Amino acid sequence: MRRADRLFQIVQLLRRRRTTTAAQLAARLEVSERTIYRDIADLTGSGVPILGEAGVGYQLGREFELPPLMLNVEETRALVLGARMVQSWADDDLRRAAQSAVDKIQAVLPPRERRLVDHTALFAPSFQVPDRLRQAVGVLRRCIDSHHKVDLEYVDREGVASHRTICPLGLYFWGTVWTVGGWCELRADYRSFRLDRITNATRLDDRFASESPYTIEDFVANVVDRDRD
Repeated sequence: MRRADRLFQIVQLLRRRRTTTAAQLAARLEVSERTIYRDIADLTGSGVPILGEAGVGYQLGREFELPPLMLNVEETRALVLGARMVQSWADDDLRRAAQSAVDKIQAVLPPRERRLVDHTALFAPSFQVPDRLRQAVGVLRRCIDSHHKVDLEYVDREGVASHRTICPLGLYFWGTVWTVGGWCELRADYRSFRLDRITNATRLDDRFASESPYTIEDFVANVVDRDRD
């Protein structure tokens, strides 16, 4: 956990208004009590009204409230555009997640920024995205997370059909085209496949270990080495 995230978590835990000891905070955040003492001192020094002392416990002063989420205009527009791109080009689960995230952000924004969410004139049209492609994104994304192999029915640019079993390692969106990179068992090497040329993607029961050569780092290193040749 980054230190900034840990400091935020300490404040969140102390907001419960109960007296909380350094030992309890250390156990919850999986750090030493000495680290908690330093963090408390830094928070106090930055103006956070923490009451209490070492050996007794800590709590936040009643006057303390976290400010509302503050985003500037460009940050808001960037988030809206990103969410709209996900809604246009990703699978159904990610589309719903993107909308849910926007709804949550909009609920805590100040009124001016809240209106920007609905009135940002940046769009990502989805009329060119076939359902088959969305389905492939969903299957491959979940298999990357669970380390399941995938059976692909694939048609190359010459129109030749083939069956491939791959260990999917990463999905890449190139603006108009998705590709999946992974280890191809037929070629015993890394390969990339365009999702718009996949006629069917099926999760297999077999899984692959998250170790060389089946890692995204290995795949990227191989691509870089090929570009250098």
